[in-house]
Amino acid sequence: MHERQVILNELAQGMRPVSEGLAWFAGLEEEQQRLVLTELEQFCLQARAVEADVEEAIERSGIRRTYTPAVMLSRWRLNMSALPPYDRARAFSLLLALFAVADTRRRERHCADGCTHEWHNLAGRPPARPTAT
Repeated sequence: MHERQVILNELAQGMRPVSEGLAWFAGLEEEQQRLVLTELEQFCLQARAVEADVEEAIERSGIRRTYTPAVMLSRWRLNMSALPPYDRARAFSLLLALFAVADTRRRERHCADGCTHEWHNLAGRPPARPTAT
């Protein structure tokens, strides 16, 4: 698993504070931020996020419902990598929250007795170092 993917999963699973994730994301170059948003979109779908998760994700993220990323997600539009720079951190928070909601449900329902998903077995690994790659 790529270091960036480990960091995103650690954030979604509460193994890292969200504030650390926001600082990491802010320090990335524009192209890397877009890549992270695209990966989060894919992770949300892979974790089986559904439209019913949107309200909880908006609430968890702490962003206003009137911000573009929240409006987009409310209409079940996940493609946020093309957002302007001022909305990317909001999109990151929101997609991370959506991923956390969906992945928590998935772990509770399908992986409660253990699984072989590498991203669900991060507890024994040393934490990934937040880098721009």
